[in-house]
Amino acid sequence: MREIVLDTETTGLNPAEGHRVLEIGAIEIVHQTLTGRVFHTLINPERDVPQDAARVHGHTAAALKDKPVFAGVVDEFLAFIGDSALVIHNAEFDMRFVNAELARLGREPIGMDRVVDTLVLARRKHPGQPNSLDALCDRYRIDRARRVRHGALLDAEILVDIYCELTGGRQRSLVFGDAGGLAGQFAVALSRPLGERLRKRLSIEREEASAHAQYIQSLGDHAIWFRYLARPA
Repeated sequence: MREIVLDTETTGLNPAEGHRVLEIGAIEIVHQTLTGRVFHTLINPERDVPQDAARVHGHTAAALKDKPVFAGVVDEFLAFIGDSALVIHNAEFDMRFVNAELARLGREPIGMDRVVDTLVLARRKHPGQPNSLDALCDRYRIDRARRVRHGALLDAEILVDIYCELTGGRQRSLVFGDAGGLAGQFAVALSRPLGERLRKRLSIEREEASAHAQYIQSLGDHAIWFRYLARPA
């Protein structure tokens, strides 16, 4: 299953007050595995960046003045996310901004029905506990040393790890043998920059799937396979 882990940085807290998106980071995962495909861009918000916001993410209006405006990146952004589910932490915030930018251009909004909010998942799994990205990194022992400031791509990369932990996708705590040593190796592997991570391809060709189905059929009606999977049509 293809999903896009997404984060944005903005000039403020409310698009209704004229605040804009100034950075988008999006990472493609398939079956919760990194594919290596990434969309990342800084954006000229066409307005000032208040000091309070700049202190959070480090971007100033002067540094962004030569970056493309949202209209210049919207087609590439929409093509990248396609119709895949979007995985976002505190999704309502990011989606209000993204949809406000789309509305300015007369584009259709992105529905919340295709969004997975990891903040909601975290609150269900850890009720009454802090569930910010930093708190979840600490809880799951995810390295956040590089997160000196907020950054859309870095936060999206961290969110991939958090999402997998929240949904049981990696099970890093189930370690056999030398638990301490192996756990440390896993922690290092999962905290490496995106470009250095192991990338796996889980898709199979149609011919392979067809050959497999034919082989299963040849096993007969009482094959143990059919105790677990439905018989092919």
